[in-house]
Amino acid sequence: MAVNPQLFPNGMPVPFVNEMFVLARDGVEFEVDKIPGSDGGRLKAKGTIYLSNIRMVFVSNKPVGNFIAFDMPLLYVHGEKFNQPIFFCNNISGQVEPVVPENQHGALYSTHSFKILFKEGGCGTFVPLFFNLISSVRQYNQHQHPNAGPQPHVDPLQAAQTPVDEMMRHAYVDPNDPTRIFLQQPTPESQLRRRTYQSQPAGQ
Repeated sequence: MAVNPQLFPNGMPVPFVNEMFVLARDGVEFEVDKIPGSDGGRLKAKGTIYLSNIRMVFVSNKPVGNFIAFDMPLLYVHGEKFNQPIFFCNNISGQVEPVVPENQHGALYSTHSFKILFKEGGCGTFVPLFFNLISSVRQYNQHQHPNAGPQPHVDPLQAAQTPVDEMMRHAYVDPNDPTRIFLQQPTPESQLRRRTYQSQPAGQ
């Protein structure tokens, strides 16, 4: 996880090299804990979730204190679960490990719990794509690195090699779900790409 990843002026996350955005889902509410400077560390905001072959990024409709966006590498997410409570809206909950900055000790950072609440419209497109993608990323990573240690020591950008084209072409589209699937990448005019979680973006 990383707080406030780099965004384009339109709110779209600046992509990594070889990153492919799969979908965007507006009208979600996002909850996460252990955010510095927020009330009791817990934060709640409304906005858009972007899902790619590397990560999931929540971008808030408006800043909440210093918080604008939250980046969750798919290889660092675990315990994800789809919840369908009787009296509340459907949601996905889970945990995500922190992306520890270079030269900092991992013990200073702890696991975040998050929840994505689908308050506007259905989620029949988003949920299957999310679970299929995270499962494919894990399988592909284990296949490529069978002796890899615990996930937080893995480079989150390894997930970029997971083949996603076929999954997107055969995605089920729920007419009640406002998710937008990207059949073309959304920022073709920009050559800006990030190379690592630690770096600033560099033009290519």
